[in-house]
Amino acid sequence: MTLATKVGRLVVPNPHPTGSDLSAGGFAVPDTLTRRADYSRDGVLRSLEASRARLGVDRIDIVYLHDPDEHMDTAVAQALPALAELRRQGVIGAVGVGMNSVAPLMRFVIETDVDVVMVAGRWTLADRTVLPLLIECADRGVSVVAAAPFNSGLLSDPDPSDGACFDYRSAPPDLLARARALAQVCRRHATVLPHAAIRFPLRHPAVASVVAGFRTPQEVRSAVRWAERDLPSRAWEDLEAVATDPPEPGTVYTGEGTSRQGRKHGA
Repeated sequence: MTLATKVGRLVVPNPHPTGSDLSAGGFAVPDTLTRRADYSRDGVLRSLEASRARLGVDRIDIVYLHDPDEHMDTAVAQALPALAELRRQGVIGAVGVGMNSVAPLMRFVIETDVDVVMVAGRWTLADRTVLPLLIECADRGVSVVAAAPFNSGLLSDPDPSDGACFDYRSAPPDLLARARALAQVCRRHATVLPHAAIRFPLRHPAVASVVAGFRTPQEVRSAVRWAERDLPSRAWEDLEAVATDPPEPGTVYTGEGTSRQGRKHGA
């Protein structure tokens, strides 16, 4: 087991709650708590010490700097050196950064001594914008943890429905059509889309692990089963054919090419 925590973005009591966090923070939960950024050296050390106390441990395997998009200079100059010092002391095992954005992560990999980066939703069957970062990480020996392999819902359903979410918004028609075509490929190979979604990130050698969220014990059991069983090579070939040349909405994938209204796509 690997024990990880994160620092930099704190959850603190909200002095002025309104009843809902949705408008201010984007989450449909009560706003009795709010988020506060602190990427200073002292802030990071205090946050980590509080985490260790709550967890009841002396050592944590990985500590991630969480979403420092708007605090990059402070994170590079103060937060990461503080974590590197704790790594030298043996208090933590590895220093990481976790974000959704590719360009800031690239800066951390190039300019700092990070061990691991966690990137959310950018190395999936539907979004591969992080590929240059994966190549850089492989060259530098930095591990990658691929989070959010379902892109906030689009790839979690064996049959993506109208209104499926991509990055917390309704998926645009082209992405929904691609997801449905990918789902058809999975069915033809006797599996389901979320199985392929969980396994896909691990196909790149820089990726050490996949992180996904689940709501029920059954979802966890299914995910473990999918993570342990790869898809056959022919399935990946067919999935790549759809992913690199996605069909228009309404296109049907038959396994012998994509077709629309009974005609071979492109014919």
